[in-house]
Amino acid sequence: MSVYVYQTFVIKQEKFKEGIENLKELKKFRNDNYDHKLEILTPISGEDHTYALLSTYEGLAEMELQNKKMFEDEEYLELIGSFFLDNIVQGSMYTQIYRSLKEGKSDKKKEKK
Repeated sequence: MSVYVYQTFVIKQEKFKEGIENLKELKKFRNDNYDHKLEILTPISGEDHTYALLSTYEGLAEMELQNKKMFEDEEYLELIGSFFLDNIVQGSMYTQIYRSLKEGKSDKKKEKK
């Protein structure tokens, strides 16, 4: 079952340009160096400076392994540290973790029809 980590945060207005550039670097670095997918979600409605990161992992164990690798990587820590300390509003980060719903036997039979 896939695991999805959904993190929302508010980018400081005065750091908007730097925050977006840092997000793009963060996305590229994580997608290139780790076994998961990271997407940046931009607001269509709601608070204009509230952005989100959506990380997709193969499962909980894979999420734990990739997080361990990331937080042992000095280059990643430098990227993430500057992003969180310099570009987002303190206390605005909110993290949720979801998993995909396992398909049952009846679901598979319906797909075959």
